[in-house]
Amino acid sequence: MSLFQPIPNPSESADRTRPLADRMRPRTLDEFVGQEQLIGPGKPLRVQIERDDMGSLIFWGPPGTGKTTLAKIIANLTKAEFIEFSAVLAGIKEIKQVMADAERARQYGTRTIVFIDEIHRFNKAQQDAFLPHVEKGNIRLIGATTENPSFEINSALLSRCRVYVLQPLTEDQIVALLRRALTDRERGLGEMDVTASDEVLRKIASYTSGDARSAYNVLEVAAGLAKSPGLARTARPFDSAQGRPGAPLSETSTALVITDEIVRDALQKRILLYDKTGEEHYNLISALHKSVRNSDPDAALYWLGRMLEAGEDPLYIARRVVRMSVEDIGLADPNALSLCMAARDAVDFIGMPEGNLALAQAVVYLSVAPKSNALYTAYGDVQQDVEQTSADPVPLHLRNAPTTLMKNLGYGKGYQYAHELESKVADMQCLPDNLRDRVYYHPTNEGVEKRIRERLGEIKRQRSQAHLDSSPEKKES
Repeated sequence: MSLFQPIPNPSESADRTRPLADRMRPRTLDEFVGQEQLIGPGKPLRVQIERDDMGSLIFWGPPGTGKTTLAKIIANLTKAEFIEFSAVLAGIKEIKQVMADAERARQYGTRTIVFIDEIHRFNKAQQDAFLPHVEKGNIRLIGATTENPSFEINSALLSRCRVYVLQPLTEDQIVALLRRALTDRERGLGEMDVTASDEVLRKIASYTSGDARSAYNVLEVAAGLAKSPGLARTARPFDSAQGRPGAPLSETSTALVITDEIVRDALQKRILLYDKTGEEHYNLISALHKSVRNSDPDAALYWLGRMLEAGEDPLYIARRVVRMSVEDIGLADPNALSLCMAARDAVDFIGMPEGNLALAQAVVYLSVAPKSNALYTAYGDVQQDVEQTSADPVPLHLRNAPTTLMKNLGYGKGYQYAHELESKVADMQCLPDNLRDRVYYHPTNEGVEKRIRERLGEIKRQRSQAHLDSSPEKKES
């Protein structure tokens, strides 16, 4: 049994048992839709492919953007042996065997391109097995991944590959692909005589989030539903150039139309692009946090909805929302933390989907609340001083003295009990000597912090007065 999946011949693309997405896979660069920034005329990747002069590559992008298709196009154009790995199925033993075969082939002047789908699923040891062969030039590696290569691919291997970033397809590009599939009689759905308006195709495109494979799958299901009894509709042919109905069909015509209702049935529920452990997870929570920080409740609600509807753990979001309340609002509105903790408790108590409104209430409150990162900055400065300055001892007057020995050593001597003072503020050093004049907390003029700022100014004046009152000159007078 072969470990590798052969690249299908173009003639096999008409096999109706294969999924529509596979049948419609572009066979040449001219058929390829999207990624113009990489394979447009004169672009580096296109030039490399056409010249058959490539090094090792990593294609990084969301599902359905053409990573595997580009690899297969390279397979058809290259003069090298092309081997396809599945990172889900292959083990270290199989990798070493192929690398040995590639090394022998190179001695006879044959180049080998190894394509690895989902390369991020290989562990460190498996990735390391490719490294010496990439470095020696025994193979040219092409990896496809939906995860950030910076996190998922060994740095040594990554440094020997050029990373190309593929972007999600636009709605217009998806519509063009679906229209091609409807009219293609060799590989697509042309023989089914199914039509759809551009509006319907655009709905499919919008619901599949730039994933061409997913869009093809929805179209294929919708075409099948259009043939079902009770769902078929007599249609007027669509002008493919204008995307609008043409002249009416004759009464004997049996052409079928894909309607909004059929598309809804085919979609069932929108599948959002999301990976709860991958980069998109961090991208969305970052968008939520930064929208809150920028006082944009509409954007905050949108990113919250994207995460919740894609299946994110609501308690994870609640924890991050609590963090936002202390990092970006802080004492400008002390109630923010209480409200966010209440939202966390509500999510834990009533569950989902009811708890989503508690989180929505929290992110809107944080968005419109006055902002201050004074506490966040202050604690960051404290951390830096703790790490970079000497750990001076606690001043003697601040130390507790529960024993006679400790009292005799001066513990607690000179301590001033603030409650016994009229101003409640003593002229007493509370930082160690090496940091005695350090100021960490600088409240803003936002919200409650404005009152805190005024109060700190009053405390400073009272401490200065207490210092004057306790000075020797004052006592002598």
